[in-house]
Amino acid sequence: MLPPDTSAVQLSPDEVVRFSRHLILPEIGMEGQKRLKAASVLCVGTGGLGSPLLLYLAAAGVGRLGIVDFDVVDHSNLQRQVIHGTSWVGKPKIESAKARILEINPHCQVDLYETALTSENALEIIAGYDIVCDGTDNFPTRYLVNDACVLLDKPNVYGSIFRFEGQATVFNFEGGPNYRDLFPEPPPPGMVPSCAEGGVVGVLPGIIGMIQATEAVKLITGIGTSLSGRLLLFDALKMSFRELKLRPDPERPVIEKLIDYQEFCGVGGSAPGQEEAGSVPTITVADLKTLIDGRMEDLLLVDVRNPQEADIAVIPGSVLVPLDRIESGEAIEDVRRLAAGKQLYVHCKLGGRSAKALIALGRHGIEGVNVQGGIDAWSQEVDPAVPRY
Repeated sequence: MLPPDTSAVQLSPDEVVRFSRHLILPEIGMEGQKRLKAASVLCVGTGGLGSPLLLYLAAAGVGRLGIVDFDVVDHSNLQRQVIHGTSWVGKPKIESAKARILEINPHCQVDLYETALTSENALEIIAGYDIVCDGTDNFPTRYLVNDACVLLDKPNVYGSIFRFEGQATVFNFEGGPNYRDLFPEPPPPGMVPSCAEGGVVGVLPGIIGMIQATEAVKLITGIGTSLSGRLLLFDALKMSFRELKLRPDPERPVIEKLIDYQEFCGVGGSAPGQEEAGSVPTITVADLKTLIDGRMEDLLLVDVRNPQEADIAVIPGSVLVPLDRIESGEAIEDVRRLAAGKQLYVHCKLGGRSAKALIALGRHGIEGVNVQGGIDAWSQEVDPAVPRY
């Protein structure tokens, strides 16, 4: 990565005061701050990782920030997506992020891309930036960001989070490894639960996002040792960090073009939690409500979520049998006994875990029907009194 051209960059008196704590650092100084002002960083996603990333890059004085996101702010985001506030619920995340960035640093140029990053637009969007920060939460977009960065020779500052654990590194920097050296192939659909289903402690993305921001600042200013070639693993419960070495795989296929990443990852563009649902029979929540109102005694509705989720909200009449008890075989005979002489319906939060449960039950000769959209759809379409989470 070439250092940004600072020949025409000047700091205003306000910027000298604003960034004075940088200017007195010998490692940064006036030249480093000018590099930050001359630099451009694209952040893909304004969620848990993108929030601290953007906040700290703006505060550090990065002159141009690009934001790619097409989502709107939801109440459930506010536990960890700290760039957004309650007054922005229901409004575009990129607009919320821009407003907050300009409050922090009015000298920052903020460019917005209210769209999904795709194989059709990724190269055009990414080409105009020095560095890309990956704040995404799904495998198709991670592979897309990686491959576009490889094709354009852009550093890719990567982070990911789940429950209490996170990881960060720098891909595609000065001959170092890229994402395909860490994950040559995507995991099977549904193998890795999303944060929407598995949960995440709110402070975790703040820690990993700030590590990503730190790496971006170091790359821009040319100081320190980057995480390229090292995967930093963080465990919040143990409050521990450890490293794994990453090396380029000499046998890894050459990336020559962008591909269909939904197909590559086997998700077919389906909604979160629905990747496995195509392999089992399904029913809508509206049709399920009609059946329940008719003859509830003729059906069994099994809830395969975790007990903590059932403490938040339940569909009346459902029986809690967590997925892990079904997949381990512990609850197979219990379900068989409960479903004897009845039609079995299974639900979770979004539909993914219930589909997995039906696949596991099917191996033991127990057939059932998956509830599309799970309790989340029930809350939206049948009974708004059931809390969403």
